[in-house]
Amino acid sequence: MHRTRMLLGAVIILLASACSQFPGSSDEEAVGDVQISEASPATEAAIDAYEPGSASVMDGWAGMTWQWQLDQPIDPSFDVDMYDIDLFDSDPGTVGALHSQSRMVICYISVGSWEDWRPDAGQFPESVVGKNYDGWPGEKWLDIRQIDSLAPIMRARFDECKAKGFDGIEPDNMDAYNNDTGFPLTYADQLAYNIWLAKEAHSRGLSIGLKNDPDQAADLLPHFDWALTEDCFAEGWCELMFPFIEAGKPVFAAEYTDMKISLDDFCPQAKAWKFSAILKNRDLDAFMESCRQDFP
Repeated sequence: MHRTRMLLGAVIILLASACSQFPGSSDEEAVGDVQISEASPATEAAIDAYEPGSASVMDGWAGMTWQWQLDQPIDPSFDVDMYDIDLFDSDPGTVGALHSQSRMVICYISVGSWEDWRPDAGQFPESVVGKNYDGWPGEKWLDIRQIDSLAPIMRARFDECKAKGFDGIEPDNMDAYNNDTGFPLTYADQLAYNIWLAKEAHSRGLSIGLKNDPDQAADLLPHFDWALTEDCFAEGWCELMFPFIEAGKPVFAAEYTDMKISLDDFCPQAKAWKFSAILKNRDLDAFMESCRQDFP
């Protein structure tokens, strides 16, 4: 398992949400614009409250260049269209400086894990904090079924993104249901939580990306504005994100040096598939190599 980390354009085109099919049993029940089965009551309530039709397409984003840096200080010298940086470690001055260079700025937060170093760590009820996130000390999975308990914290984070001037949100750890979290999470629970997150972002005028979670990409396409992948070329699952490309929504792809992969290994395919791909160190420091450098 790899670590998952992950804009308002000049023109936002609203599109009506398309119907999605949830792969489930014969007892599936239609709720809103998705098919849900075996969802918890809290999950069902969250989907019932969702108002479809709020997803947006980022005009002109295909082929956008980007830099992703979560450590400090931010290196603003990369000639790219978009920077993806951490919410808590960034201030309005950093965001404003990047904006002054005509760059979009995305706000990184984890929505599926509890991190003991965050300033709001004490606000999470014990009931929502699950098993350790393997390989990442101080981090634990969240019970994303408990949206009512998580909502005040996540809304405050989204509000802070907005207040600091960010253009969009990169929500990390959106595939808890596929991990050993300590909770009996289902596909439907994850779908409901991710849709709720999209609604919250859009209500603040922020774009939001689907971070990894490839198995739900088709179902979540109507609700998310772009996608961000990690290791999809190295692990061979990029094709699952094609619905975004086909809908005109950009896919930002990060490959990692610890996978012993180089630009030559993935840039030709990334260019053919219209993925905006870069090579990063796993700790997401300032190092970055872009397919745009050698594969224009």
